[in-house]
This record gives sequence, C-alpha cells and structure tokens, in this order.
Amino acid sequence: MSSTKPANLFKLLLKIFFTALLLYFVFRKIHPGEILSILKKSNWLFLVFAFVIFSLSQFVSSSRLLGFLRDTDIEISFRKNLKMYVLGMFYNIFLPGGVGGDGYKVYLLKNHFKKPVGQFVTALLLDRISGLWAVGGCLLFMAFFVPAVISYFFVAALAFLIATIIYYFIERKFFPRFSRKWLKKHGKAIIVQSLQVAAAGCILASASGDQHFAPYLFSFLLSSLASVVPVTVGGLGAREYVMMNAAALIGIEENLGVFITATFWLISAVASLPGVYYALRPSRIFSEAAVISE
Repeated sequence: MSSTKPANLFKLLLKIFFTALLLYFVFRKIHPGEILSILKKSNWLFLVFAFVIFSLSQFVSSSRLLGFLRDTDIEISFRKNLKMYVLGMFYNIFLPGGVGGDGYKVYLLKNHFKKPVGQFVTALLLDRISGLWAVGGCLLFMAFFVPAVISYFFVAALAFLIATIIYYFIERKFFPRFSRKWLKKHGKAIIVQSLQVAAAGCILASASGDQHFAPYLFSFLLSSLASVVPVTVGGLGAREYVMMNAAALIGIEENLGVFITATFWLISAVASLPGVYYALRPSRIFSEAAVISE
C-alpha cells in the first residue's frame, strides 16, 4: 500500500501537468477572454438542452455497460449499475489519479460479486472499444458533409467496414460470452455518440446559429478520440488542443471550436456531481437486493 499511494500521486500530477501543458499551447493562440465572451453572449436555453442531451447519453451509456457486465453472469440491476456509472464519471473528472473511474468500478464489482477480476476488466474494456467504434462510425457519417475531407470518404468507409468485420470476428472468437446481443450493444454505442454530437451541436447553436455545423461536429468527434487517451483530467486540454489544430485543416473558427469542447467538459463535470454522494458512501451502491431488470 505504501508504494501504491506515491504511484497514484505521481499519476495525478502527471495528468495535471499534461492538462496544463495542452491548455497552455491552446491559450497561447486563443485568449481565455474570447471563450468567456462567447459564453456570456450564449443562448442559455441551448446550453440547458445540451446538458439534458448529454445526461441522456450517459444514461444510455450506462445501459450499454450493463449489457457487457451481465455477460459475466452477475445479477446487477440497472439502478445499481447507474449508481456505479455516475461514481465512475465523478472519479474520472474530479479524482483523476490512481486507478480512475473504470478501475474503481472493477474494484467495487470484484468486492461485491467475488468473481475473478479479469471478467470485469474485459467487460469494461470491450465497453470502451464499442464506444471508440461508434465514434469512428459517426466520424465517417459526418465526413460526408465536410468538404475538406469528403475526398477521403470512400476510402475511409471501406477501411471502417473492414475494421468492423475484423473487430466482430475477433470478439466472437476470443470473447464469445461478450459477443451476445452484439447489435444491441453497438446500437446503443451509436446512440450515445449521436447524442453527444447533438449536445455539441446545441453548444454551437447557443453561440452562433448561422455556422456550418458539420465541420465543427466532425472536429468535435476527432477531439473525442483524443480525450480517450487517459493523460489529462477528464479529457480537458486534449479536446481543446485537437480543436485548435483542426481549425486550419477543416476551416473552423479556433475560438468557437475551443468554446464547444470547453463547455462540453463543464457540462460533463456538472453531470458527474451526483457521484460525490457515492464517493462518500460507496456502500449505498449495492445496498439493496440486486434484481435483474430489463
């Protein structure tokens, strides 16, 4: 235990360092005052819509995770899984050091259900991969409406199709128990990413209703891929850095693009605040009798 705490502290400091470094590069080109100015002039009704849509995406995302967890043959209700999911969100954003949200979920599941930890690690890993697959699908769809990348559309579509086939058969071959209801799980993954794109669209609409949305939303999806790499605090900094660099390539306004990702991070942070309760009282997650509910 004595060696674990310094390691966790080091990971936390490293994430804070990379977050600060990437934000430093972003705000060397874009003054933070420009982002605040856009926020002050925004239509807050659209921001409320963005919050509601994002929250709905997390509701669906927790349902997708539940499908993978039930493949480990545990009896866990939707409600308990949702509590654990919200706690994971809170850990990822506000307590980014150490094992992170997914690691803490594995810890809770192992302690409660007394099953091998490898099953839960596999379930959460495949859940993450399904999310990345969905980002790729949404990127492909959005690319069709972005002039700067439309010439690569058919090559990208072929690559995505081949990758999907390989991905499916690898899961069927090596993780057969988790390949059950494949279409249902990955359909939910598409819904999650589509809702998050819609939330980003509402953020953009709050600031400017006359923009061409597709290039911004395509760039937002690119930034989502960057945020998956766990080197920053909840993806903060990574998204903004990608958005800033996408501006010249895709033809978007730097400050508006960074406004979208920064506001999206704030919305996700607010949505994760209920996790504070379960961080303080984790025993409440599994306090009731576990009953499977569809």
